[in-house]
Amino acid sequence: MADWFSQIDSDLFLVIGLIIAAVAIPSIISAFSDSRAPRAAAVGVVLGGVMVLAAIVTKPGGYSASQIPNVFAQVFARVLN
Repeated sequence: MADWFSQIDSDLFLVIGLIIAAVAIPSIISAFSDSRAPRAAAVGVVLGGVMVLAAIVTKPGGYSASQIPNVFAQVFARVLN
């Protein structure tokens, strides 16, 4: 893997990936309601999914669903400080 990848925290990858995937959902709905292909939304979902998968693989033991709110809080606290 690239050297920069090892410097990025898996918690940050998880949060960014979940945000990207969540932002893509309204785009998917909009594309289907306008009868057009959801290309940009598909890229967002794939990118978010890859980031979440990378976070799960790089963290020993992975994540449970109950840890996700705490991870969001820790990442936002680091960003704000």
